[in-house]
Amino acid sequence: MSIKESDSLQHTKMSAPPPYSPPGSTGNDGETRDIRALTDPVRDTSSATSTASSASSASTILPPYPPSRDRAAPSRSDEPRSVPPIAGALQRLRNPGDSGTSNATSSGTRERLRQMEIERDDLRRAMQQERTINDRLKREAGLTGLSAAEARLRVLELKREAQAAAQMKRTPNEGIFKAACATDLLFLMDTTSSMGPFIAAAKEQVKKIMQDITETFYNEAEVRIAVVSYKDHCDKNHIQFIDFTTDVEKVRGFIDKLKARGGGDAPEDVLGGIQQAINASWKNQTRCIIHIADAPPHGNIFHSWAEKSDDYYTPGSEPHKLQYQPLLKQMIGLNLNYALLRILSATDKMAYVFLQEYAAASADCKLLKSNPHYREALKANSGPRSSVLGASSKGTAKGGLLFEEAELGTTYSALRHLVVKSVTSSASRTAVRMSESSSRTGEKGTKTAQMSHLDAIGEAEDDEFNEKQSEAILEDVEKKWSDQNWFEDKLVVEGFSPDTVIHRSGTLNDMMAHDDNIKLSVMELNVHKRRIPFAQGALRLAYCAKTTHSTNPYVVKSFKRGGKRLAHLAEDMRCQALCKAFALEFNALTDDKHSIDFIVTSCLKGKSGDSGTDYISLEPFIEGDYVKYNNNCSYVNEDNPDDEFNKAAQAFSHFTYERSWGSFLVCDLQGVGHVLTDPAIHTLDPERFKLADTNLGREGFKFFFATHVCNEICTQLELKSKASMISSEKASFREWWPTIDSTACCSNKLCGKIIQVTNANKSEEFPGCNWCDTCWPQLEATKEKVICVAPGTHHEFDVSRFYWESQGRVAPRKCEGHRERDETVARTAVMGGNFFGRLRGATKKKSISGKAW
Repeated sequence: MSIKESDSLQHTKMSAPPPYSPPGSTGNDGETRDIRALTDPVRDTSSATSTASSASSASTILPPYPPSRDRAAPSRSDEPRSVPPIAGALQRLRNPGDSGTSNATSSGTRERLRQMEIERDDLRRAMQQERTINDRLKREAGLTGLSAAEARLRVLELKREAQAAAQMKRTPNEGIFKAACATDLLFLMDTTSSMGPFIAAAKEQVKKIMQDITETFYNEAEVRIAVVSYKDHCDKNHIQFIDFTTDVEKVRGFIDKLKARGGGDAPEDVLGGIQQAINASWKNQTRCIIHIADAPPHGNIFHSWAEKSDDYYTPGSEPHKLQYQPLLKQMIGLNLNYALLRILSATDKMAYVFLQEYAAASADCKLLKSNPHYREALKANSGPRSSVLGASSKGTAKGGLLFEEAELGTTYSALRHLVVKSVTSSASRTAVRMSESSSRTGEKGTKTAQMSHLDAIGEAEDDEFNEKQSEAILEDVEKKWSDQNWFEDKLVVEGFSPDTVIHRSGTLNDMMAHDDNIKLSVMELNVHKRRIPFAQGALRLAYCAKTTHSTNPYVVKSFKRGGKRLAHLAEDMRCQALCKAFALEFNALTDDKHSIDFIVTSCLKGKSGDSGTDYISLEPFIEGDYVKYNNNCSYVNEDNPDDEFNKAAQAFSHFTYERSWGSFLVCDLQGVGHVLTDPAIHTLDPERFKLADTNLGREGFKFFFATHVCNEICTQLELKSKASMISSEKASFREWWPTIDSTACCSNKLCGKIIQVTNANKSEEFPGCNWCDTCWPQLEATKEKVICVAPGTHHEFDVSRFYWESQGRVAPRKCEGHRERDETVARTAVMGGNFFGRLRGATKKKSISGKAW
């Protein structure tokens, strides 16, 4: 059917138009009627659309978009296809000859036709814009944040969860210091002819060694001593032994009877001496063997001498047929810490062979740098865990055994110091095992404190087995922080972050006074993370992560096993916030080279099952080598005692005890450079930070001062507290402290870097905020235009996506002029207005009392 025929058929079906009288100037009636037929439907459609558009602007509900004229409904092939009126009219005007009109079309008519086509195109564009706006509004409609009331509810829920967790039975820490420091010390001594001076030194110094150890442990812990003397197979009664006793005079009498003679060939019966040591009556938790020798065992695996120098050159050919591997495994099974006091290089290879057995059992192993096997030992001692989770960092303080080689030399003057140092290091590791065991049995609620202390060794073995069972596959790939597609998983989470504020005089005192003054903010985030972890510890896995609108790299940490809830993670965050407050004051009192900072950690949980994990923490990723400076159980890093930051870390722990008037002690310090992470806090009040497994209370104070030696920074700070006050309970503290200039933390709650207010980046657009150099440019880089959804005409406003994400809040959907005050989380809703009022109203003081709080 032709277009002309279709048009005729359509006019046949339609009713006749109303009468119309053309103006006198119009010369062609048919042409005028065609124009009128065209303009009426366009005018009607335009009017209706205008009305609908006005209604849409008022209510933000758009009218339905009319079907496209290009998409006519399909028709049967045997039915005539009709042409829409507007299109038909335009067709007739374009082809006047086909519609029966005059061939002479005026120029005015063509101009009106062109204007109508423009109007039609404008209408279509307007409708498309309305559709686009509607789609944007629908897309942004789901991005609604928590109200202030909902934020308060989240805080109340967290408090209730914390109260419930605090009611759970936990193994008390009382007595853990005495139990951990109870020591069995065995001297394994070569008493052949070359060892005369060392036998005499042991006799003379054993009494002082006993005294030093007992005084180090505040005369609370039992110290027992045993001695094993060995020579060689050719000597009569070549193994002599006195079992453990607390009677130091009895030990001195035994040593006095030992004679330095015999020996035969170059090696000695070291393995026979070790077997006798294993058979001693080991009882106490801390168990140490101090091996004093200048010759290795028999067997070519222990030395490089010719066969003629060794009567039993083939390993296992000695009369007793002993092999070193089974003996070393028995030592490890008994939790025996081993220290070789090196005299000559002849024992270097023996030390390395023994070390490999201990390293395989995850002991903390050290050889002297002068030992030719030193680098090989480093490889043997490297484990699969990453320091990002607080393990295997430089200067470790694990709960495993200790294997070390120390330089005694030929003067034997260092004997006493080396023995005491080895014992205290071993006691620190015992305490770590016992505190970990205590926290595990406390969660199970099945053992008493005494039982868990006695079973610490067995628990550690069980945990080692479970740990091996739960080892995860780790990825070792180049980290592509800037490529969002590199992160496979998206987590939609909510939770809390510590709210860092400008630090003024009295801020630290307020935070020490009550946990409620260590405030948390409610967070809502989208976190993108890798599916495979890049590091793991005994309890947690670490994944590379980032947030949607920031270029900052982060780490997501999740638990391998259950047991911890959001309240536990929130308590850890409060601990870190208090540590940061201590650091702010410490930095103001010391040089820049001694400045300390702590990373900020957020605790989060999935808003839905799609988030992949129940409870996670999010913290900044720190690139570099982790160093452990001290732990919560006496360990002190002595690998580089002259390092300035090592000195600062030890002094900082002491400062926190002094500044808090003996109420808090921050320890377990580790990190990269000057940035520390995962600290522990011991508290005098047993109700403070009671969910933290690392809080050992008064016992923790004893552990710290048992090994702390004040340095020049402690002297500079005029710290008065010391170890002797712990046992006497007659403490003396520095009371008055100078106030500091206003300092703050970066206003990005996921960053929180310490900055000086005077040097901070600021903007009138974000009043009251201070930004570090890393976060500052991201405010502008993430700005976008957003449609305001408030009633009225459509308009856009600028939103910095990074800013709102840095506050843990959803970006607003209304411009500032239309925004309701309580639309989303108000800071005072979480923080408490009175606390901020006190901060703003605080007057500048020259000094503040350490005991005023």
